[in-house]
Amino acid sequence: MFKKVFASLLALLTAASFAAVDINKATVADLDSIKGIGPSTSAKMLDQRKTAPFKDWADLIQRVPGIGDKRAAKLSAQGLTVNGDAFKHSDAKPVESKTTARKTAVPK
Repeated sequence: MFKKVFASLLALLTAASFAAVDINKATVADLDSIKGIGPSTSAKMLDQRKTAPFKDWADLIQRVPGIGDKRAAKLSAQGLTVNGDAFKHSDAKPVESKTTARKTAVPK
């Protein structure tokens, strides 16, 4: 009986220590507590959040310079969420680069 209570308590404490930080509700200290986010990145995030809350991960990636799919995945693994959702690679919409958008002439 004691083992079950102890295991349950340990599981609860473990879950609480990995609490997610939602970017739309986070303070500067909350964001800085995420490994991979420093003062510069948290400032960019908060500046963008002032204009409008982030809708999803794709919105975050589009609006915050320096955040791409790889970094979003790492930040999500550290506990960052957008509206309570963790990053999934398919969340990000591909951005068309200038080189792929340019039409090239095909010789006849």
